[in-house]
Amino acid sequence: MKILAISGSLRAASINSALLRTVRQLAPAGIEIDLFQGLGELPLFNPDLEANIPATVEDFQRKVAAADALLIASPEYAHGVTGSIKNALDWLVSYEPFVSKTVVVLNASARAQHADASLRETLRTMSANIIESASVCIPLLGKDVDEYGMIRSQSSAEAIVKMLANLNEAMTLLQTSEQAVFPLR
Repeated sequence: MKILAISGSLRAASINSALLRTVRQLAPAGIEIDLFQGLGELPLFNPDLEANIPATVEDFQRKVAAADALLIASPEYAHGVTGSIKNALDWLVSYEPFVSKTVVVLNASARAQHADASLRETLRTMSANIIESASVCIPLLGKDVDEYGMIRSQSSAEAIVKMLANLNEAMTLLQTSEQAVFPLR
């Protein structure tokens, strides 16, 4: 399974980015996680540019299309998602390969309820398939912990491993149901 992980934070010391790096380190064999690095390079969404998509957007869209699932971790700013993650999602609104894309939402702070709800609402509006059993809050804010600390933390590591298992189970069920509906694929 190929997963594209997207952090909604541009900060070098982002706890959300560290969480995604930890997920990549704890991923079992058979799950490949690519961390998207170009979020800050995407131009501001402008529908006029859709006729001639910028190269950075094309690259992002190709990576989204190639992924079996997206893993999004984004902080909360002023009771909402970051502008960078919203901008990236805006570039996917009319991108057909995103329709019904499997998405997992990770939240690194129990206090980030507004952004979490807003992100999920945006994704549902865009027809994403949010895997609720894998979309979890792993409270890390204020713990001054990096990815190595998360791996050493039994509660954090167990939550990540369980999230990956739930995602894997959901993807297996989705593939089984698709084969039942479209047996000649």
